[in-house]
Amino acid sequence: MTPELASSKVTASQLKRDAYLYIRQSTIRQVVENTESTQRQYALRQRAVALGWPLDRIIIIDNDQGQSGVLPEVRAGFQRLVAEVGMGQAGIVLGLEVSRLARNNSDWHRLLEICALTDTLILDEDGLYDPSHFNDRLLLGLKGTMSEAEIHVLKARLRGGILNKAKRGELECPLPIGLLYNTEGEVVLDPDTQVQESLHLLFRAFRRTGSAMATVKVFRKQGLKFPRRLRGGPNKGDLVWGSLDHKRVLDILHNPRYTGAFVFGRGRTYKRPNGTLGYRKLSQDQWDVLIHDAHPGYITWQEYEENERRLKENATAFGSERHRSPPREGPALLQGLALCGLCGTPMAVRYHQRYDHLVPDYVCQRGCVRRGERVCQIVPGSVAYTISRVDTIACVHLAC
Repeated sequence: MTPELASSKVTASQLKRDAYLYIRQSTIRQVVENTESTQRQYALRQRAVALGWPLDRIIIIDNDQGQSGVLPEVRAGFQRLVAEVGMGQAGIVLGLEVSRLARNNSDWHRLLEICALTDTLILDEDGLYDPSHFNDRLLLGLKGTMSEAEIHVLKARLRGGILNKAKRGELECPLPIGLLYNTEGEVVLDPDTQVQESLHLLFRAFRRTGSAMATVKVFRKQGLKFPRRLRGGPNKGDLVWGSLDHKRVLDILHNPRYTGAFVFGRGRTYKRPNGTLGYRKLSQDQWDVLIHDAHPGYITWQEYEENERRLKENATAFGSERHRSPPREGPALLQGLALCGLCGTPMAVRYHQRYDHLVPDYVCQRGCVRRGERVCQIVPGSVAYTISRVDTIACVHLAC
C-alpha cells in the first residue's frame, strides 16, 4: 500500500485519539530466543509516526508476553485493548500480524466489529485497513481465518508426529514411581530395592484387603512410608519418602504402566464454556496406543484388570451397578452384600449402641441421598429376618 493511499484513510478525528501498539509472543521461550520478532513489533511505532501520531500518543501494550493467543481470558493486555477501542479512545490499532492479536475467529471478528463501530483503523506489516469498509473488512476476515487455520495445522502436525512415535512405543513419557529410563532410553524397574518392595507390598495389600483405603491403613498401621521422585526444581529426580494417601493408591492401581504395557492417549482435554481446559478419561477401547509387554512391570495384565474390576465394585458412584463392596470394620455380617428388596439398590450399614454392643441396621438411603426422597426401608441387623410376603415390605436380598 502506497503512503499516499494509507494516509488518505487517516482522518483528523482519528489522529486526535491514541494509537495502540499490541505486542505478544506465544511462549516465554519465544520471548527469550525470538528477539528479532519482538524488535519488528516495536518498530511499528515508526509506521504510526509516519501516519501522523506523535510518539507520546503511541501506547504500547506488551504485558501479554509469553501468552497464547488462543484463549483471551488469560490475556489481560488484549482485554484492555478491546476495552479502550470500545470506549473510543483508540484511533488506530497496530499489530505485526493478525496472529499477534488473536488466534481464533471469535476474538478477531469481535475486535473488527468494535473497530468498525468506533471508526478505529487497524495496521499490520502489510498495510492499513478500515474495518468499516467492506473490502478491508473482507480481507481482515480472511486473514483471521487463515491465522486460526494455521494454529490447527501446526497442532495437527505436532500431534501426528507424537502419535507416530507412540505407536512404535518409543515416545518418552513421564513414568510413575518404580519405573525409570536407563542410559539407552529403555524403561526399567527402579534399581532401588526399597522402592520395588514398597510397590510389591502395595499390590499385595490391595489383593488381600480388596480396598484402596484398607491398603492405606496397612501402611499406616505398620508405620511404612511410600516413595516418590521429584518432578521439578533443583532436586529433580531425587527420591523422597512420605505418607501414603488414598489418591496415590488409586493412581497406582489405575496405571497400566505397572503391567509393563506402553499406553498413550488415555484421556482427552476439552474446552469448557468459560474457556478453561478440562480433562476427560477414556475407556480402554478408546486409547490411542496399547502395547503389552513393552517393558518390565510389577503385575500382570490380568491382575491389573482384576484390580480395575474390584475398584469399580468398591466405588459408590455406579448406582445399581454396584453389587458388592469389600468387608469393613464392624460386626455386621452382610455389609456390602445386602440389597434392598424393594428397589434393588445396595443397603448401607448404620450402627447404634445397645447395652455394651454395637448393633447394625441396614438402611436403603440411595434415593434419600441422591434425590431427597424418604428412606426406602430400614432392616434391623440384630436378628435374622426371613420375610417372604408377596408385597415384600422389608425384604433383603444377598448379592452373592
